Amino acid sequence: MADDGDRTSASRPTIDELLASVGRGDRVAFSALYDATAPRLFGLIRRLVVDPAQAEEVTQDVYLEIWQSAARFDAHKGNALSWMFTMAHRRAVDRIRSAQASRDRDLRIGVRDLDVPVDTVAEAAETSVEHERVQGALGELSDLQRECVRLAYYGGLTQSEIAERLQVPLGTVKTRLRDGMIRLRTALGVTT
Repeated sequence: MADDGDRTSASRPTIDELLASVGRGDRVAFSALYDATAPRLFGLIRRLVVDPAQAEEVTQDVYLEIWQSAARFDAHKGNALSWMFTMAHRRAVDRIRSAQASRDRDLRIGVRDLDVPVDTVAEAAETSVEHERVQGALGELSDLQRECVRLAYYGGLTQSEIAERLQVPLGTVKTRLRDGMIRLRTALGVTT
């Protein structure tokens, strides 16, 4: 009786036979299947994924999937190596898509978190100029209109709160605010 070292290539099981044995839980057959196919599967994955470390991870994932799903392989639908190549190709493409989605997500987050340089001096000057324009325009309002506008926009009060505070009807407050805003738009040169 010859030992395994004396076997000729004619007596070695085919990849299809090895996969069938793996499907029955044969660990020795899995080891032989790995030895017979790993260089070709890794080569395919490496060409697709490019990064060697990621290609190794994908190859491990593929062999784990082969171990787990070998029993579902149907030799009538194709040969074992084609089935394994299809699985490897699918896993590699999934990894590429996942990596691209991760890069896109990181880019979106990076753009969102990017600190946009702000010229605080120019911004302060612009705010100051606008404040002066608004103060000048408020000066063109009647005292009653100015009081309602200041309470609404600077005091943060609602129309009902202004009416209560000034002890005037709500309709009066609404009219003063409306007329005051019309005069402010005109004074500031804002068109509606």
